Amino acid sequence: MAVFVLDRRKKPLMPCSEKRARLLLERGRARVHRLYPFTIRLVDRTQEQSTLQPVRLGIDPGSALTGLALARESEVVDRETGEVILTRCVLFLAELQHRGHAIRDSLTRRRAFRRRRRTANLRHRAPRFNNRRKPEGWLAPSLRHRVDTTLTWVTRLRSLAPVAAISQELVRFDTQAMQTPEISGVEYQQGTLAAYEVREYLLEKWQRRCAYCDAENTPLEIEHITARSKGGGNRASNLALACVPCNQKKGSRDVREFLGAQPERVKRILVWAKAPLRDAAAVNSTRWALLNALKATGLPVEIASGGRTKWNRSRLGVPKTHALDALCVGKVGAVEDWLAPALAIKATGRGAYQRTRLTARGFPRGCLMRRKQVHGFQTGDMVKAVVPSGKKAGVHRGRAGVRASGSFNIQTPQGVVQGVSHKHCRLIQRADGYGYSFTQIANQKGERVQGHASHDALSLLGMNAGVSRAN
Repeated sequence: MAVFVLDRRKKPLMPCSEKRARLLLERGRARVHRLYPFTIRLVDRTQEQSTLQPVRLGIDPGSALTGLALARESEVVDRETGEVILTRCVLFLAELQHRGHAIRDSLTRRRAFRRRRRTANLRHRAPRFNNRRKPEGWLAPSLRHRVDTTLTWVTRLRSLAPVAAISQELVRFDTQAMQTPEISGVEYQQGTLAAYEVREYLLEKWQRRCAYCDAENTPLEIEHITARSKGGGNRASNLALACVPCNQKKGSRDVREFLGAQPERVKRILVWAKAPLRDAAAVNSTRWALLNALKATGLPVEIASGGRTKWNRSRLGVPKTHALDALCVGKVGAVEDWLAPALAIKATGRGAYQRTRLTARGFPRGCLMRRKQVHGFQTGDMVKAVVPSGKKAGVHRGRAGVRASGSFNIQTPQGVVQGVSHKHCRLIQRADGYGYSFTQIANQKGERVQGHASHDALSLLGMNAGVSRAN
């Protein structure tokens, strides 16, 4: 994975390779500016003295995870056909994990506490549910969080790399084109992309498993719940996914006859076939707000559907991940260097105002400390702990959880290390509301293998220094 580079005025330059970054640091021409994502700052060069190439930021919005991909674009002419192929070379991959469900649950608990207080202490208070108006374009806090977090990382990546254009997957499924052919023409409805739209919708709806036996990691086929010979149509509500044995065994029989001994499963299939996609609904609610926010950046924004993304991914032989989906958004002819680790970014928040811990029934069970920092550390800081002896002897790097006693918990990629003294800890990056780790790499066959990149940027470059004061 490439290393971000800033000039001496903190303006973004073209990312460089890990080897070149290591040489610049060893020769004293650069300083460590940030660890996650790893960024160096040159001390002898400005943006005017460098050559910038077009860099595109791909975004694959999701309800739980959003894929981000930075790629350098170039046009390559095919020697045989003379066709100009738009090629994207991967510079950076990331998967942003949202906390919308946690925000929703927190608001639900707060609403219940307030309702109890008001009904117990203010029984004669007039209702207030009809005297409040929501502004135009209002989104629920859990949905607004998805837009704001994605936009925050778009702004952050623009400050680290010379992004010239953005590609966004606007719609997960082009349902209008599937249901109404006149919107985009018969050629589109009956062409290559139509099948990918339907398949992607069904894979997301049935969670990539057989509807009749819950088989996973096996080839799945599109199956009609009510056979076409019995009057069933091709609407999405009549389609399901089935493994090859179940599809052949069911044939044209009715699902109630096929699963007569499993009435609960029959009931679940019939209900689930007509159920809407909750996560897809969240994405559809935020897609236009995100698009308008991206357009406000002043960069050209390319939009595409999820079916187009899957078609590109299948055509180019790229495995299924959120980060690689972002790489395949929009018009692309070829991709290079996609076999790279993705930075997993988890939105953790910056703390809470609530100081009292509560039980499930709302009774207090403990209080949090009133100060945020302990011995110069706070929860969320990235630290490096060198424990010389004892059960926890070794080097631990990760996100710290502070305690008033000075004994910290460190969240590492291998698990939580509890009870590490603050005397053994050294700060390597201040808390910014996110946790970081590297995901595994997918090879050409789609198998997950451990990558060559380290889980810690300092060990990657063989450095022992912390973050520069400029950060």
